[in-house]
Amino acid sequence: MSNKSTSSSGAGSHSTQPGLQRQYDADFRVTPDYRASLPDVQNGPVAEIQGAQIPIQQVGISGFRLPLKFLTAKNEQVTLEAMVTGTVSLSGEQKGINMSRLMRVFYEFKDRVFIPELLEEILLRYKQELQCTRARLRVAFNYPMLRPSLRSGLEGYQYYQVVYEGTLCDLNWFRKFIHFDFVYSSACPCSAELTEHAQDARQTYGIPHSQRSKARVSVEVQPGASVTIEDLHAHCLAALHTETQVLVRREDEQAFAELNGAFQKFVEDAARLLYEQVDGDRRIRDFQIVCAHLESLHSHDAVAVVCKGQPNGFDASFTDFASLVC
Repeated sequence: MSNKSTSSSGAGSHSTQPGLQRQYDADFRVTPDYRASLPDVQNGPVAEIQGAQIPIQQVGISGFRLPLKFLTAKNEQVTLEAMVTGTVSLSGEQKGINMSRLMRVFYEFKDRVFIPELLEEILLRYKQELQCTRARLRVAFNYPMLRPSLRSGLEGYQYYQVVYEGTLCDLNWFRKFIHFDFVYSSACPCSAELTEHAQDARQTYGIPHSQRSKARVSVEVQPGASVTIEDLHAHCLAALHTETQVLVRREDEQAFAELNGAFQKFVEDAARLLYEQVDGDRRIRDFQIVCAHLESLHSHDAVAVVCKGQPNGFDASFTDFASLVC
């Protein structure tokens, strides 16, 4: 007598309960009653909390993408891919949150023109829908600006990494932030002086070293005020001058060498120049400036961090310098 199974499912070694079918019913339609009958494990009772029964400061989702419409300084709309992170607070008496609700709420605003002030409206909906006391939202995107070459008359698109961030506290105090990355060239003053010394003292030719560098300017905008991406770009350009170029001909490359010679800077200089420029903008309540010079002389980078130092504001504790590699 054979002991072999007579099953012909061909679905592998996993057995199924009698009466269950291994198939997908494409015609099945969910009714309101059926949806109401579905279990909701995430919102279980306090007794089902695993681990310490403590509040969680931030819980949510990170990195979901969608196209959003952004507004330029000329009031023109541009559609860009955005990466969104949304989190809320969770009390010690709640087991969890409905993660998908964070995305569903955000999608209600997907057709709106996205400006930093819109974050407040979304965050208020988060607090309402998820019954939380605090909420935070970050929207990251690459913003294009058409930039002219120095002398040839050419133009090319430069892309800037930008983050709009908003927070809402227990008292519904809304705070809005913009994080803006600016890539520039930094010619070393020490290297320039030593090169000139070699030429004068020993008639020896040398080339001073310079390197691609990045500044991350993070600002908290005053309530009721508006700061555009173009405004932050203008501050960076006025402070540092040596933005990297897109399209160049020989006359542009020569001009860029002259520009670097005219505006040499250590990383300390870059941070202070940016501080001076941003601090003069009364629309900005608080700010933090991070600079990284990706050394061509050394195998390590030179970095600097400064902040305005407002109470409960930026504290210059930034350490993620690897994110500034460009």
